[in-house]
Amino acid sequence: MKIGVPAEIKQDEYRVAMLPVGVEELRAHGHEVYVQAGAGLGSGLPDHAYLQAGAELVAGLEDVYAIADLVVKVKEPQPEEYPLLRAGQTLFTYFHFAASRDLTEAMLNSGAYCFAYETLEDERGRLSLLTPMSEVAGRMSIQEGAKYLERPQQGRGILLGGVPGVAPAHITVLGGGVVGANAAKIAAGFQADVAILDVNMDRLRYLDDVMPPNVNVLFSDRHTIRDQLRLADLVIGSVLIPGAKAPHLVRKEDLRLMKPGSVIIDVAIDQGGCVETSHPTTHRNPIFVVDDVLHYCVTNMPGAVGRTSTFALCNVTLPWVVKLADYGDPMVALQNRSLRTAANIMAGKVTNRAVAETFDLPFEDPSPAEVKS
Repeated sequence: MKIGVPAEIKQDEYRVAMLPVGVEELRAHGHEVYVQAGAGLGSGLPDHAYLQAGAELVAGLEDVYAIADLVVKVKEPQPEEYPLLRAGQTLFTYFHFAASRDLTEAMLNSGAYCFAYETLEDERGRLSLLTPMSEVAGRMSIQEGAKYLERPQQGRGILLGGVPGVAPAHITVLGGGVVGANAAKIAAGFQADVAILDVNMDRLRYLDDVMPPNVNVLFSDRHTIRDQLRLADLVIGSVLIPGAKAPHLVRKEDLRLMKPGSVIIDVAIDQGGCVETSHPTTHRNPIFVVDDVLHYCVTNMPGAVGRTSTFALCNVTLPWVVKLADYGDPMVALQNRSLRTAANIMAGKVTNRAVAETFDLPFEDPSPAEVKS
């Protein structure tokens, strides 16, 4: 199979979808790998490293899409890439379809086979391709929150850990999954006062066992959320419903409860955001202010730390890229249960129930094809 690795063109995206070792592994399985020149530079991976691993370099984005049977990316195709897709081509990347009807319709119209990292469940039901980027985003959320709480950034002028005689910041984390747990852990390390909210009591019991004493776990309901918003200097939105649009846990009117200059980091923005007033932003223009509350809603937070993120991502995606390539036919790949959970759009049909329900589109259960002898 011919596998293409394009350079990412989303603004301020420095990750790349494959390491040189991935090229070597795919070559060992008999596949050809085509990498766009310069694709790895943002992660500190020069072209010659890919050449030494056995890749062929191609000059432009158009060349990658023209050659490849399987395109492996990091972020969803951008509008400039839509015309480059062709029917029967396979894409493997983060799509986050529920956040964009335009993207969903473009992929349906392309006739391509779209496998999404973020919905792939491993044999234990874990979202193992989402986890490393959630870890990065959770840890980054506290770094970014600390920066934007500074007064020159329009924040309250709060030091997360305080100092002797001065109280630390209060940080509210909405959601106790991978993002939330990593955010709480880093915030606790700064000696902030942290509350983490979730609706899963088993998860709360686990977090209560493993978190340090300055992290309190609370059951999430409207009353608790509003109480926390009154206290919070920094709110981390880390809610996830796999494949679906995130629910709005913070409503527009709730912002009036918050202190002027407080900060919201809406990590859930990839799935539409869990704050009603959120809208996507970029690393170049990361914040906006609503009712004196700063909103940070960058849709590709891990892209800013490209080297760390690329290695963390490729460590988990490579085995699945190899499986998908080895199957050859994307319909035959549906025999693998995990790859079936990653199949979001297959040749013009929505095969992920959450995406179909988000946009009121027909859903088709992905069925594995018979293996031809």
